[in-house]
Formats: sequence, structure tokens, C-alpha cells
Amino acid sequence: MPDASKPAASKTAASRTAASKLEADAGSPVARLSDARLAYPSAEGEVEVLRGVDLEIAAGEILAVTGPSGSGKSSLIALIGGLERPTGGRVEVLGQDMGAADETTRTRLRRRDIGVVFQAYHLVPAMTALQNVALPLILAGVADARDQAAAMLERVGLGHRLSHRPTALSGGEQQRTAIARAFIAEPRLVLADEPTGNLDQETGAAISETMFDLCRSTGAAMLLVTHDPDLAGRCDRRLAIDAGRIKS
Repeated sequence: MPDASKPAASKTAASRTAASKLEADAGSPVARLSDARLAYPSAEGEVEVLRGVDLEIAAGEILAVTGPSGSGKSSLIALIGGLERPTGGRVEVLGQDMGAADETTRTRLRRRDIGVVFQAYHLVPAMTALQNVALPLILAGVADARDQAAAMLERVGLGHRLSHRPTALSGGEQQRTAIARAFIAEPRLVLADEPTGNLDQETGAAISETMFDLCRSTGAAMLLVTHDPDLAGRCDRRLAIDAGRIKS
């Protein structure tokens, strides 16, 4: 006979995880940008992409950033995720100065505490869904990485697709796999760059619901870049960016 106490126990454990993360981060934002700038050299001179961004993301907060194409949304993700170095101002993520941190430090931070979800999925083509999701834990030396990956894929509704490679998965299934990979290490911050942009409306709604559920059950904060006003409206807070500046 099934043990009726198991689901409740699981929910309680998840709630404790979320509460402990929020308590650990209480009083300090998970990310703080002060006059943050990003520019690239070009033949015509320096091109400013981000022009003095001031922004804070609170622990456990789901923050939407909207704006037209080319406004700097993806560059903001790259800056906070340590994929780009600021060319001015300060970017502090989980207490780490991302401008001063070397590549090893930034990579370690992404592997351990920052999850990233891209519009184009960015799965490893030669790996199965299980291997893609387990990869961050394997790189971190976690012994039961595959077991944890299987449990996470089950949680996002892909328990029956563990051995499938990305080419055998639908767009929605690939994005669910990418989400599972982003959350597998229980990050404190998730960066989602147009995660529903390549999906139809129904699939996109299901994907966004999965991300919201995972954030709230794990206590992770999330910066969600989107063109979708309905999706942005479901977040805790919404900001607009245009021409590299926060507008609201």
C-alpha cells in the first residue's frame, strides 16, 4: 500500500529548502548593478549596449525585464551571468564582483549558484536528456548526478524521455530539459532569456508555469527576459529597458 505521507514529506522538504535559501540571502540582494555599462569596440568606434543600469534582484524575487529587440535585454543576462565583463560601473552577484572575478571564478559561480535558460535551448546534441541535465552535477563531482537528473526530469514531465537526444525531442521538451538543467544544482539565481520565444502559446504557458513552480519551491530568484506582456505580468515585478537604460 502506498505511503500517503511521502508527497507531504517531499513538499515539506522543498519548503524547507526554499525557506533556508531566502533566510541565507535575507537583507542582501542576490544581484546588484550600479551604473553598469557594457560596450563593444567596432570599426566606427565604441558601441554602448548598456548605459548605466542600476538594478537589484531580491532573494526569491521573480523579476521580468521587457523591451524591444536590441534594447539590451540579452546583454543584461550576459552581464549578470558573468558571460561578459562590465566595461563600467559595478556588477555584484551573490557577493561576487563580476568585473574583478577571473573566468574560473565566474564559471564556478554559474555551475553552482546561477542557472541559465536560453531561447535556443543550448543542449549538447550528442547527449541524452538525462546526460544534459546531469552534466552540471557531474562537473561538480556529485556522486548521484544521474539519479538527481532523472528525478528532475520526472518533475518537469519528462520521466519517459530520459534516453532521448535533443533531435528526438519537441521544442517544448527541449526547453523543459534546459529548465531541468538550469535548476538541477538548486541555484540561488536563474537567468531566463526569452525561454518561451520559440514555442507556441500553449506550450509556452506550460513552460513558464514550470519555471515559476520551480522558483517558488526552491527559493531561487529569477530574472526573466521576455517580449510577452502576459508572462511579464505574472512576475513579482516588471521593468522595461530601452536603448540600454532601465525605463521603469
